[in-house]
Amino acid sequence: MKKKRIAILGSTGSIGTQALEVIGAFPDVFEVEVLTARRNAGLLIRQAMQFKPNHVVIADESKYAMVQEALQHLPVKVYAGEQSIEQVVEMPSIDMVLTALVGFSGLLPTIRAIKAGKHIALANKETLVVAGELITRLAAEHHVAILPVDSEHSAIFQCLAGEFHNRVEKIILTASGGPFLGKSLQYLETVTPEQALRHPNWNMGAKVTIDSATLMNKGLEAIEARWLFHLRPDQIEVLIHPQSIIHSIVQFEDSSMKAQMSLPDMRLPILYALSYPERFKTSFPRLDFTRYPMLTFSKPDVQVFRNLSIALECMKKGGNLPCIMNAANEIAVEAFLKHKIPFLQIPVLIEKCLEKIHPLASPTLEEYRHTDEETRKYALSLLA
Repeated sequence: MKKKRIAILGSTGSIGTQALEVIGAFPDVFEVEVLTARRNAGLLIRQAMQFKPNHVVIADESKYAMVQEALQHLPVKVYAGEQSIEQVVEMPSIDMVLTALVGFSGLLPTIRAIKAGKHIALANKETLVVAGELITRLAAEHHVAILPVDSEHSAIFQCLAGEFHNRVEKIILTASGGPFLGKSLQYLETVTPEQALRHPNWNMGAKVTIDSATLMNKGLEAIEARWLFHLRPDQIEVLIHPQSIIHSIVQFEDSSMKAQMSLPDMRLPILYALSYPERFKTSFPRLDFTRYPMLTFSKPDVQVFRNLSIALECMKKGGNLPCIMNAANEIAVEAFLKHKIPFLQIPVLIEKCLEKIHPLASPTLEEYRHTDEETRKYALSLLA
């Protein structure tokens, strides 16, 4: 069988490193063609030495010499800069692009990869949050499959296997509730980034972990699900499920429901996206139901965790509002991580940006880019 050649955008992050672990477990099936990193040159070098891709890109141009020198004895071509990431995905030697970049930075490389006819394993939810209508239209035009890597969207995709001809009544996205589940507004007034980064179930990057703590992550996933599965906003529901065993649920029009279940392990949805439509035998830990005698569910508290309600409202209104929200959230999360604003100021900053930036009903790609830039400038001015 011909090996599937994978480009991993963001190989040094949480998803990227776990994807390489998966690829390393199936050397007869997968081959690493491209690795990219933003600034973690040291880890990128170690990954390149292990997997020997044909191409490596370091976005931080100041790290180019370091990477080039370290890999000069290997048959690895080294590039630098954000534009190199956009260009490298078009190479004919790539079969699939795993987009594991964080935030808005994943949008343009994903568009270039789709236009080049590459199938996408999507771990960068912001791509569909910012420009879901544009991305799904391009994927259809270029006959490209977008395979979800997020555990919740992978769960829905798995539940829909063999059911694509049947009408979906609604989907239910499950959320662990993060480290502050059940906490009051008074408690959240003084929480620290260190506390917010202690997720009870998942090992994720800092940005995604903070989004989980604010429930923004679930709002982003709702918008992503709308475009991935061609749903109306009223067909998407969010439930808190602290055990993170049921990853999401699909309800069909006959009232039947399907749920995908497994232990919380991102390697499983990564492997499913890379290997679809096949399933490979793994050594991943198996779910023992006797250790989970009770699975619980509750409605999210959108009065305390306002980011979720903001995201759901932006999903309903559409246009460039999700783009504004996403850009403002990225600035707010970074400010919180650097102790510049308290936890409860994250939704406040987002709302101020939504009030200030001009809404557009049907943005072009250039208008999305302008919206993102304008929002970031305004958000940063609020922090000055």
